[in-house]
Amino acid sequence: MIAALSVDLDEIPHYHAIHGLPPPSAQSAHLVYQRALGRIEDFARAHELPVTFFAIGVDLTGQAGAGAGAGAALRVLALRGHAVENHSLCHRYDFSRLPPAQIAAEVEDGAAAIAAAVGSRPTGFRAPGYLVSDAVFDALDEAGVAFDSSVFPCPPYWAAKAAVLAAMRLRGRASSSRCDDPRGILAPPRPDPPGARWFQRGGARRFVELPVQVTPRARLPFIGTSLAMAGERGARWLARSLRGEPLVNLELHGIDFLDASDGLEALIPVQPDLRKPLGARLDALSAAVAELGRQGRAWVRLDEAAAAHAS
Repeated sequence: MIAALSVDLDEIPHYHAIHGLPPPSAQSAHLVYQRALGRIEDFARAHELPVTFFAIGVDLTGQAGAGAGAGAALRVLALRGHAVENHSLCHRYDFSRLPPAQIAAEVEDGAAAIAAAVGSRPTGFRAPGYLVSDAVFDALDEAGVAFDSSVFPCPPYWAAKAAVLAAMRLRGRASSSRCDDPRGILAPPRPDPPGARWFQRGGARRFVELPVQVTPRARLPFIGTSLAMAGERGARWLARSLRGEPLVNLELHGIDFLDASDGLEALIPVQPDLRKPLGARLDALSAAVAELGRQGRAWVRLDEAAAAHAS
């Protein structure tokens, strides 16, 4: 009975691109590293949690503007017992549709950028937008990763995303986001080595898949956005529904630790969760974490969860 908390460090320009908005100002482009990262550490310290961070390689190289300061901050967090894993080099939303050589480069170059900045090579991977394919899993096998945590077998999330993208197209607005293969919504929701096809299990791959968490049966999302929208009572209910799960893989994003007043005014009309005050969202997250603690779960990093399920 274990639980893991991971945070994707997607910066603000990615959200503007998803919603078809102009790029953010220079002052708000790097709020995840400038403001959210410290708040994430404060939250982790308050709840005595190890965190698995998924970093984008270019954010640590200087090419995207965050540069050495971002890498140094993650190096300190790694020294304090947290993990820094690979979220690809550039976080391209067409990642899974790229030619195999480009997919492999996104995986390998992202890992190399993180290793150079943090001092240790990542052992895990999470794809941009939860978008994977057989070619992606081939690249992960070739790269020798210990685990992947990209599959999100959540029909409500897939349907909501498809509806939003369709509405945007009707309004003539372009989104960088994509819908993945719908077969993924019925992929196995528990950890296991993947099969020959990415949405199957069966042990054909050398790494372990740690799916992003959904509830049993209804497969409701158990991620930062859903907890924020559910509030404290709803977050506790969602956490209680996971009592029988061997691993609870709770995924958040850096933006979950930012408030509208931080400089996110342009995103307020298109992201309902940001309309809730940061304090209320953190209270909901704390309620879920506390409920998982009452279940007797030990909190681990995702690399430790992968090792437990591989043995």
